[in-house]
Amino acid sequence: MSDPRQFDLIVLGGGPAGSTLSTLVALQGWRVLLLEKERFPRHQLGESLLPSTIHGICPLLGLKEEIHNAGFVRKRGGSFRWGTAPEPWTFTFSKFPNSPTGYAYQVERAKFDKILLDNAQRKGVDVREEHTVLDAIEENGRVVGVRYLDSNGVEHSARGRFMAETEGHRGQLFSRVGRREYSEFFQNVALYTYFLDGKRLPPPNSGNILSAAFSQGWFWYIPLSDRLTSVGAVVSREAAAKIKDGSEKAFFEYVAQCPIVKDYLGSATRVAEGMYGEFRIRKDYSYCNTKFWMPGLFLAGDAACFIDPVFSSGVHLATYSALLGARCINTLLKGAPGGPGEETCFQEFEFRYRREFGVFYQFLVMFYDMHREADSYFWEARKILHSTGATRDAFVRLVAGVSSNLEPIFSGDFFRDGTEGRFELMLANEVEGMDIPKGDFEKTELLDRFMGFKSEVAHLLVLAQLGKRRPQDVSLRAGGLVPSEDGLHWSQPTAEPA
Repeated sequence: MSDPRQFDLIVLGGGPAGSTLSTLVALQGWRVLLLEKERFPRHQLGESLLPSTIHGICPLLGLKEEIHNAGFVRKRGGSFRWGTAPEPWTFTFSKFPNSPTGYAYQVERAKFDKILLDNAQRKGVDVREEHTVLDAIEENGRVVGVRYLDSNGVEHSARGRFMAETEGHRGQLFSRVGRREYSEFFQNVALYTYFLDGKRLPPPNSGNILSAAFSQGWFWYIPLSDRLTSVGAVVSREAAAKIKDGSEKAFFEYVAQCPIVKDYLGSATRVAEGMYGEFRIRKDYSYCNTKFWMPGLFLAGDAACFIDPVFSSGVHLATYSALLGARCINTLLKGAPGGPGEETCFQEFEFRYRREFGVFYQFLVMFYDMHREADSYFWEARKILHSTGATRDAFVRLVAGVSSNLEPIFSGDFFRDGTEGRFELMLANEVEGMDIPKGDFEKTELLDRFMGFKSEVAHLLVLAQLGKRRPQDVSLRAGGLVPSEDGLHWSQPTAEPA
């Protein structure tokens, strides 16, 4: 009989990264323990999702229909009152209204995260809520287990072949792996709360997130239902000093400086009870760890890194890193003769995850120059993703978390007219009310590194929508790995990058 305290993988944290990772490993038949310190549903920030999560990751988890039927607000893109343009401008994920992947959702994270966690349990994960991690067990430089308190405060230990820290910015074990370095540029503070009956953008963009700049920062305005709206002010540490005099007073002073948000909240009522009935503060939330793994332990989701929320990348980065981590664990547990070892697998994990974080980070540094014309944002996104297509296409690829042009996406006739809606999310999109210039740009060695993992998620869309097996990839770097045909393991490439 197997030891009930021995697992193949122990996951710390039940948010999107932890539930995704544990499910993708349990589906391969491995024994997985997930420890979550809270009882779901619970409040969490990060309500605006990207198409890559909805149409790439969720189908892999077996959640396509459940997410579709959950009643979440559909978003067709994002709207910005940003830069020097006097009116909001909008990007859409697809210029075709009926595109099967041309949308994402605004979600109440309490509901969304519970769907993912409950699904993990149904798929065979040993989920234990209200279990608090105390520390890791380390032997000879390798993490081999964890000590934790159960829901009654009794201490236990469990051992695992691998451990994953996914508890976000408050996780227990990230300091064992490396040092968390905070961004010097994004030293911001978020103050947010929730309202009922706020104004909506005009159709068909009424489900979009609105990001609106003002003199001291910017607001997010996220419609979570017909009535409920998440509203947050992101300001500098200096501007946040007024919060000391009271969160409510400071919040409405920020609102007074942002005409469009002031207008949208003109007839709204702030929620005064329940999980949405308070002002919440998040600070120091842009950071990156110096290392993402050590023998026996790796960091996924916000435990490894987090970037400013202006493009809603948090759940996208969390679930994508979980997929990368699941490939490592599934490959190593399978232990195929001649297959890649732990160091090779997790070097690939860190390379891809760190690169994607870097793409968003570099673009957002530029985006925070709020006095530029709106079209300059599109030009900068194009440079970072090293795109050779239309400028607006590069912008939407970046903020949709879907694809860029330096990795091959598909061969053959897949994207020709009439093929399963053509997945126009990846190849065609529009920016409403703007005349975006087109043309070439000068390549640089620095930006050559950002080849764009997002075509991987494009492959996942095909797996999810059509059941096709992905073609073999070329590795992204010398000595690198490529995803297996099922997308859930690492494989040795058949060819090295040119």
